[in-house]
Amino acid sequence: MKNYILIDIGNTFCKVALCNGRKLLKVYRIEHQHSYDRIGEIADSSNAHKCIISSVSGGYQHIVERLEKRGIEVVILSCDTPLPIRLGYDTPHTLGVDRIAAAVGAHSLFPEDDCIVFDLGTAITIDFIGKNGLFKGGNISPGMSMRFKAMHHYTNKLPLVEPSFPKQINGQSTTEAINNGVVLGIVFEIEEYIRRFPSHKIIFTGGDSIFFAKILKSTIFVVCNLVLNGLSDIVQMNENG
Repeated sequence: MKNYILIDIGNTFCKVALCNGRKLLKVYRIEHQHSYDRIGEIADSSNAHKCIISSVSGGYQHIVERLEKRGIEVVILSCDTPLPIRLGYDTPHTLGVDRIAAAVGAHSLFPEDDCIVFDLGTAITIDFIGKNGLFKGGNISPGMSMRFKAMHHYTNKLPLVEPSFPKQINGQSTTEAINNGVVLGIVFEIEEYIRRFPSHKIIFTGGDSIFFAKILKSTIFVVCNLVLNGLSDIVQMNENG
């Protein structure tokens, strides 16, 4: 099987993986300021001939040029890229490519099930994928860190709080009240989706996925590399024409 490079450029970090077929061989988490050099090093040792890039923040042209100089073909993921799912979205050109890749990854894992993907990162995205392979759209709300920072930034006295597992529903201090309001607010939000769609597979991904999976008591599948798994499927579909 051929080797591929998968690049997921997020708001905070860049995740890079080497894959052989659909198997992820190594996954690297890289800060943006080091991405150019590290991706070049990874490419040099990869024996890969093709790469796919998903970026929510742009700024990848220098990486593309470096990879193409090494003879590596680069696919930039967009809504116009041939996909193994269909996009049922009124404005596909505004749809985040990370959401597309995560939806592909979810459908690949559970092709016989309707799925809801919760990407719990800088923002929280909640996306619906039908068992027929149709991306049905979804919702976006502020992520946990964004909520804490917003309350601190837009008030004069509220402190910036580090998240922790709530001991009880009603906070007994301002710090606890902020923590519980943010953390339990997200938990209640997720629980309502689960309640309304009991037959759907629930998939968590993103940097805060394990934190919330430990709080919720529902059956949840945590797939930390869901976007990379989707990119693997997409690049191979484009490889095979």
